[in-house]
Amino acid sequence: MRFPSMPRDRHGLARLMPLAILSLALAGCVTTQQPPPLPTAPAALPRYGALTDGGFTVPAVAPGDLAERNVRQLVDNPTGQPPGTLVVDPKQRFLYLVLENGKALRYGVGVGREGLEFAGTAQVGHKRAWPRWTPTRDMIAREPDKYQKWAKGMAGGEENPLGARALYLFQNGQDTLYRIHGTNEPWSIGEAVSSGCIRMMNQDVIDLYQRVPDGAKVVVLPG
Repeated sequence: MRFPSMPRDRHGLARLMPLAILSLALAGCVTTQQPPPLPTAPAALPRYGALTDGGFTVPAVAPGDLAERNVRQLVDNPTGQPPGTLVVDPKQRFLYLVLENGKALRYGVGVGREGLEFAGTAQVGHKRAWPRWTPTRDMIAREPDKYQKWAKGMAGGEENPLGARALYLFQNGQDTLYRIHGTNEPWSIGEAVSSGCIRMMNQDVIDLYQRVPDGAKVVVLPG
């Protein structure tokens, strides 16, 4: 697939834009603004400050929870995938959004514990802002004391484990039950602690949500 020419920032780098503002609004996006500028310095910590979003408060990420390698940053594309692709590298604990001109936007992520990982190619079936969360049957069976009370679901909000945004991964039109989502546990970024999903700092998943349209290709490498 050939991607249309994209606008460039003051550094001459292509920026990904939503395919249609209307489709984002229908998907539950709380903003119609263009994606934020690409980061220009790996240690730009203010991008992880507190913010208000959709009537909820996203706390600042404490410095002790933010390893420099996990800070959102622009890097050379190491994936070999075309622009517009999301690539998750569980071994390195990074997610890449591939841009044009040989560049990628890299985010630190948390990944699934051994035996709970997802690997393969999928698509972003849909996206949600401050999504509702329901644990899977497998999660309830593994840890009933932790998850049974939420069997009917938890409304979106500051305590919801899916955080501020979620991208739902589908294969062949079927929900895989795996998500790329925010977290209210920023210390878990860079770790293998989740029930299989890919978790991001809330500030990062809000940023990614604005850059990625429904239908985007997602490649999750083997862990």
